[in-house]
This record gives sequence, structure tokens and C-alpha cells, in this order.
Amino acid sequence: YGVKASSGGGRASARETIGRVAAGAIAEKYLRQVYGIEIVAFVTSVGKIQLRMTPPSSSVEGDEDVADDPLDPSFIQLLSTITRQEVDKFSTRCPDTETSERMTQRIIRAKEAMDSIGGTVTCVIRNSPVGLGEPVFDKFEATLAHAMLSIPATKAFEVGSGFRGTEVPGSRHNDPFLAKSDGTLGTATNWSGGIQGGITNGENIYFRVGFKSPATISQVQATAQYDGTSGTLAARGRHDPCVVPRAVPIVEAMAALVLMDQILIQNARRAAANLLPPLDHLPPSMVLPSKRVLQKLAEDPQVEEVEV
Repeated sequence: YGVKASSGGGRASARETIGRVAAGAIAEKYLRQVYGIEIVAFVTSVGKIQLRMTPPSSSVEGDEDVADDPLDPSFIQLLSTITRQEVDKFSTRCPDTETSERMTQRIIRAKEAMDSIGGTVTCVIRNSPVGLGEPVFDKFEATLAHAMLSIPATKAFEVGSGFRGTEVPGSRHNDPFLAKSDGTLGTATNWSGGIQGGITNGENIYFRVGFKSPATISQVQATAQYDGTSGTLAARGRHDPCVVPRAVPIVEAMAALVLMDQILIQNARRAAANLLPPLDHLPPSMVLPSKRVLQKLAEDPQVEEVEV
């Protein structure tokens, strides 16, 4: 503080994110090699131009419940299959030809007007370990939000069905568990975004980050001088009319750092717990069933009593 960064925005400049991306690249390499984790981010909106995420609304007038699902099934499918190679085919980093072209024209229009425009980036994390995060203060989505909102120009964060999920009743938004073909438990829709009660459940983790329109534009703007008198602000040099496509690798890097932190914390917990004697005095209601019991129940669901 007290030092003028005459060469740029200083702490507010996106140039500070080079350290984030470098560290994130190292973290992501470890996550991929050890856990098979995949992290892919892409642009989902520029201005009012949006990649289709929600179904066409079938709600009626008034405040009656929305009949549609919170998210379009095609978007959920995209989250399971999208790759960085597909994203990088487009200069806007939006993996849809028609939408990407419209975004390009919108950015060009902002540049020609010596103005700027914002947008959103969606990120998906696949193959995350189960059980990361804490149930109260350091919920997994809370640490994600902390990381994402520390990126310059960010103004919004949502996870899973996000704000759209506030428009449907709980009876429709609830996500029942079911048995998968590989024998594991999963959820039917994953509208929770792979996180329940602050802890990862093994489903794809997906979230969206909102970036404001860049403040530095080539138009002359009114401001106040240091002595409080009126003045003008005239920016010079090259300034991006839209930072959203450039933010994609930053979002991916911060997601990797959050995952790396959470995995290190979880591993430390397990190592510390292994130094303690096993708990053998828990009340029956707190004892998890053994694998033998689960196998017995799977063979005969009608059995009423099994010795734990």
C-alpha cells in the first residue's frame, strides 16, 4: 500500500495469475497421475449469449413451480465428455460452433465500441475421490468459492444447479442415490454438483464462475483526482474487451490447487487416525456395517437381523 503501480493494475492485474497457473499445473499433474482426476473448464456465456444449460422454461404465469429440470440433460452429458482439446478448437473456448461464433461477434462489437463485456466459465472435475471437504466451515464448495472469487474480475460463483436450483421445489430437486452398474452408489441426476453436505460424493463436481466486464476501456471516463476535484480517466495501451476466454486455464489451475489441498488434508487425517487405537466402544447406532454384513444384505434383502 502507498505504492503506485504505474505500469499496470498491480495486485488487480491478471498478470499475478501466472503463479497460480504454474502451481496449478504441478498440482494437476499429480492429481492426474495418482487419482486419474480430470479438470476441464470452458466458456458458457459472453454477455447475454449463453451456451444452452437449462431447458426451455415451461413455467406458467405467476409463482407456480417450474416444471422443467434445473439443468438440461444435454449439458449434464457435456460435463461427462468434454475435453480440453475440444475446448481449445474455439477461440472463445466455448465448445459449440454456433454459440462460439455469436460470442466472437459480441466481443468484436465491444472492441469496436471501445468498450468491454463479461461472461461466465464453467468447470468440471471428474474422478474426484469421495469424502473430501468438511461438514461445516471448510465445505468443499466453500473452499472452491474462496479460490475462484480470489481470481481478478470475478463477481459470482455457483455450484451444481446453482441459482436455477432455487426455482424448483425440493421434491423435484432432491437427488436419490442408486446402485451403478459398477456396483458403487451414485446419484440419479447430480444436480448437487458432486458435493453433498460439504463433502464430495464421487460424482462429477461442476461449478460456474462469473467475470465482470473489464474496467479498463478505451473510452474517456469521469473520475476524481487525488485532491477530490473532478477529472477524466483515459486508458492507453492494449486492453482485452473480454477476459473470459483467457480465464479458463486460471479456473482450472485454482480448481487443481483446491483439490490438492483437500487431498493432503484428508491424507493427514488418515495418517493421524492410524496412530490411535481403534474405536471399540461406539454405540450400535454409530457402528458402520462390515463388508460381510453388506454382502449378506445384498444376497438376501429380506433379512431383518444381522450380527454386526
